[in-house]
Amino acid sequence: MAGIAPKRRVAPAARGERFAVVAARFNEPISKKLLDGALGALANHSVSGDAVEVHWVPGSFELAQAALTLARTRRFAGIVCVGAVIKGATPHFEYVCGAAAQGILRAGLDTGVPVTFGVITALTEEQAWERAGGAVGNRGEEAALAALEMAGWRRGLAGRRGKR
Repeated sequence: MAGIAPKRRVAPAARGERFAVVAARFNEPISKKLLDGALGALANHSVSGDAVEVHWVPGSFELAQAALTLARTRRFAGIVCVGAVIKGATPHFEYVCGAAAQGILRAGLDTGVPVTFGVITALTEEQAWERAGGAVGNRGEEAALAALEMAGWRRGLAGRRGKR
């Protein structure tokens, strides 16, 4: 996705709900900026700090396993995955990006818990920084907003069960 993400329609405040953020340590300075964006978005939507668990994993490849494990606990209304993969001189980039995207998708599909993708896949470090709070926004914040929106959608869906 190029540019700044469209404004989201976030559901009402998520008071009382728990969220997890899983962050990749590889490219940690960038991941920290993404984590800051995610935590800020959750706080701005009434998710208290003690209702958020942060889990660090070695790299973006491991995000999916952690997200699936956390989603299976059923303790979280949503799980935000953040990390940065920057292209190098070998095909490793494509494998890590593809595995992270597919694994994070599977974690959400397999459990029904919203699991969102705040992983930067950049060709250069400069592009990564632009997407970690620079000119192009903060993908961590955007992923947290998506988790909030999907958690609200699920709440609304659950509230309509039995009503026709």
